[in-house]
Amino acid sequence: MSGVKSSLPEADLKVVGDALQGALADLVDLSLVAKQVHWNVVGPRFRSVHLQLDEVVDTARQYTDIVAERASTIGVTPDGRAGTVSRTSAIREVPEGWINDIDAVRTLVDALGAVITRMRERIAATDVPDPVTQDLLIAATAALEKHAWMYQAESA
Repeated sequence: MSGVKSSLPEADLKVVGDALQGALADLVDLSLVAKQVHWNVVGPRFRSVHLQLDEVVDTARQYTDIVAERASTIGVTPDGRAGTVSRTSAIREVPEGWINDIDAVRTLVDALGAVITRMRERIAATDVPDPVTQDLLIAATAALEKHAWMYQAESA
């Protein structure tokens, strides 16, 4: 089957494709982790943490689609399958069961930190080969950093 062809040189396409695929896996996992915590959070701050988690899910899902469509646009097939996400995500696995609201906040601080660190690496890697992708990664990272700030302020 013939797919979409990219105007990027092959070496640049590899760098950009890897950056987009890594971002996709991290964002898919972030949305799953935030939803898992959302379903299981308990404690005195349940309501505020519960609602805030949905905001993270919404952001992660929004940028998941943007990242996947950018990959497709440049001729790279995005892979959001569970096995791929599980093998390649930077986020640690969430323990099963109820999660105290304080631990829920810590879980999100850690998850967001892991994703943001790798997103910043991808921003640097895509600077020269594809500023369009870099711009998209910058926007996603800015949104994630805002969530990270809010969770860090909550746990201070």
